[in-house]
Amino acid sequence: MELNSLYIDELKEIVKKYGEKEFRAKQLFNFFHAQKRLDIKNSNLPKKLIDNLLENEEIRKLSILKDYSSKIDETKKLLYQLDDGNIIEGSLIKYKFGYSLCISTQVGCRMSCVFCASTKEGRVRNLTASEMLSQIYSVENEYGINLSNVVLMGSGEPLDNYENLIRFLDLIHDENGRNFSYRNLTISTCGIVENIYKLADKKYPVTLALSLHASNNEDRKAIMPITNKYSIEEALKACKYYCDQTNTRLTIEYTLINCENDKDQNVKELKNLLNNLKVHINLIPLNNIKEYSGKRPDKRSVYAFKKKLESKGLNVTIRRELGADINASCGQLRRDYKGG
Repeated sequence: MELNSLYIDELKEIVKKYGEKEFRAKQLFNFFHAQKRLDIKNSNLPKKLIDNLLENEEIRKLSILKDYSSKIDETKKLLYQLDDGNIIEGSLIKYKFGYSLCISTQVGCRMSCVFCASTKEGRVRNLTASEMLSQIYSVENEYGINLSNVVLMGSGEPLDNYENLIRFLDLIHDENGRNFSYRNLTISTCGIVENIYKLADKKYPVTLALSLHASNNEDRKAIMPITNKYSIEEALKACKYYCDQTNTRLTIEYTLINCENDKDQNVKELKNLLNNLKVHINLIPLNNIKEYSGKRPDKRSVYAFKKKLESKGLNVTIRRELGADINASCGQLRRDYKGG
């Protein structure tokens, strides 16, 4: 495993192997995760250790390949290039409270949700913890900012990359490194039930967002194949357990598709499904992609659906569309850049 994905205790074993004292491990960890640097040639480590590390160990790198700045707002869409030439993407969004970064957890995705561009080539590979972290560090370094929030909502299903996800969470929260609050992290999942339970037992107070996008199993199966394995009821039961264990509120992501999941019947079904949960619904008007024929509802229809949900006592917001002029659809930038 690459050096910049290792815990301090693991780095201790590495430096001891090269005849160095254990405190060098903490220095190395600090260099990677507090200073957010990878150029260990310019660190204060002993030259002999640096030479051994560079010769025998791996440091995984990532670079910002291209950024697209919106002319409408201050959103940036980012393309990152990985060491192996693969490309992933993310979004940097400025809010009143600070900056939020959306990061990817996999190259591609194998969940096959019909309205998502990220999944059209399948899952190419998982990202390592350092590749997830480097998306954050590279943006903070490049633009001279400190992020307020990080959302794992880019390409990939985070809970389909569970071991690397946990390592990422541990490393970003470590007080010897970036020391980022769990409460400022959000993980979006289509509902891999067994891993929701596993994550819940960690008791990390990270916000969980369930990509629901339908109000009954039959409709959801048609757009989200994961429902063939886990029913909505099973996913929501796991999410309730997660929120109970972490004392957090569940976010429901609901992409509105014109005349598909925005009817009165859907309002009733959502009320029944979510009645006993501490939940917030985030309505997302569909981002159109060429591979899916579903249509985006007009603004009036979106607000009408929101009002109907609120009349049932549900807490609802509409996701503010940012960066509309720079291809906001997740996964689409990467495909366009590659000529997909």
